[in-house]
Amino acid sequence: MTVVFVHGVPETPALWEALRRELRRLDVVTPQLPGFGCARPSGFGATKEEYVDFLVDELERIADEPVDLVGHDWGGGLVVRLVSIRPDLVRSWVTDAAGIGSPKFEWHDFAKIWQTPGEGEQFFEQQLALAPVERATVFEMWNVPHDEAVMMAGWADATMVECILALYRSAVDVGRQWGPDFRDIPRPGLVLVPTEDPFLSADAARDGAASAGAETMEMPGLGHWWMLQDPKAGAQVLRDFWAKVDAAD
Repeated sequence: MTVVFVHGVPETPALWEALRRELRRLDVVTPQLPGFGCARPSGFGATKEEYVDFLVDELERIADEPVDLVGHDWGGGLVVRLVSIRPDLVRSWVTDAAGIGSPKFEWHDFAKIWQTPGEGEQFFEQQLALAPVERATVFEMWNVPHDEAVMMAGWADATMVECILALYRSAVDVGRQWGPDFRDIPRPGLVLVPTEDPFLSADAARDGAASAGAETMEMPGLGHWWMLQDPKAGAQVLRDFWAKVDAAD
């Protein structure tokens, strides 16, 4: 069974390396979102719908059978949309961004800056002017270990920034646009709720999970980047969920 991990913003597939080591699986695939540590294809607008189309194409390409899909941050938002419109592509799904599928969803303060023309560009211009070790202090504030924070800070470049701004500006009303379809998903799902996540609302996540018919799993003491903060705990949550899915097959 293929496991597919989808990263978010401002990230690359390297986000998952510590978790992959804990899982000790050989069937893991980590797609790279266009523009995130790689080229932005000509004509690619970097909107939320284009990223969904990209993920659909990736799943159709990499596996001959439904996959176990896991998404974080915007990758988790893409999972929400994909299982709403193409549940046939997954055997099971996990997201820490189920709130994106709730009409109650509201963007965090950073997202609102990025969605504002001029302000978003200025924010990232200031960030990219700093050395990665300086940018890393922001991630460390949110409990990302130092080495991993420096790694993450080094990923951002002008191409990624352009894609981040386009993605967020396409998604101002994402909860109202995607929420109605994120309901009664006919594949087993798990919604992760890190209790210390400052960006994704726990209440909206629980609301999305209830609409989708998914389980919820609280992750006490863990924050937005739970897979870096405690990859062993994250791996165990996933193994336990997949064991239940296996038993139900």
